Amino acid sequence: MTLDFDRVRLIDVSRHYGRRRALSHVSFEARAGDVIGLLGPNGAGKSTLIGLVAALIAPTAGQILYGEDSTRTGAQAGARAAGAALRSRIGLLAHELHLYPELSARQNLTFFATLYGLDPHPLVDTALANANLTDRADDEVAGFSRGMRQRLALERALLHRPRLILMDEPFTGLDDRAVTVVCERLRRLAAEGAIVVMATHDLDVAEGLVTRVAVVRGGRLLADDPASSGLRGRYRTMVGST
Repeated sequence: MTLDFDRVRLIDVSRHYGRRRALSHVSFEARAGDVIGLLGPNGAGKSTLIGLVAALIAPTAGQILYGEDSTRTGAQAGARAAGAALRSRIGLLAHELHLYPELSARQNLTFFATLYGLDPHPLVDTALANANLTDRADDEVAGFSRGMRQRLALERALLHRPRLILMDEPFTGLDDRAVTVVCERLRRLAAEGAIVVMATHDLDVAEGLVTRVAVVRGGRLLADDPASSGLRGRYRTMVGST
């Protein structure tokens, strides 16, 4: 089954863990070409929101729609109802990088390409070049710095050319040059029709990259606005911190 979509909609979505309300009545829409900065303090619900949109967890209430209603997930259907066809269109870079440290960079990428049913050649070589890891391709990931692992994990998440790209703190461990390269890569992907949603605390990088800003605090959506200058000041006003 082939599945594609050009927007994702959250409609009055809540997620509860027992008595704790991780998200409450969140509604917003992300479209092809968007680079959405998901901002908020620790514990605001950003990672929960990403997990929901990634179809890894089910909402307690509300609906998440990918394109048309036929790709809907909701409280009754559960996240698994979206199926493999939906998940094959999603690329996820989580805080946990999901790399195998005992394998080399090349072996990691080859393994994940195979999982997606892709021919690893020349995908893996291209991904290694994009990650600036060609000269470390056959070294074990266990010996990589956090920044190197971060770059490799990003390319792992993009191997299958996903429509929806979800990232939790994508700039962790990256130096200035790597941040610039990643930002340009994300801009190109969005220009080609990808939907990019990233949770980040790096407001300076976000201000030059995102096209829209969604701010959450205490599990609630405080703002969903087009990007503009003065992001740090606006954020401070809304959440009372930097």
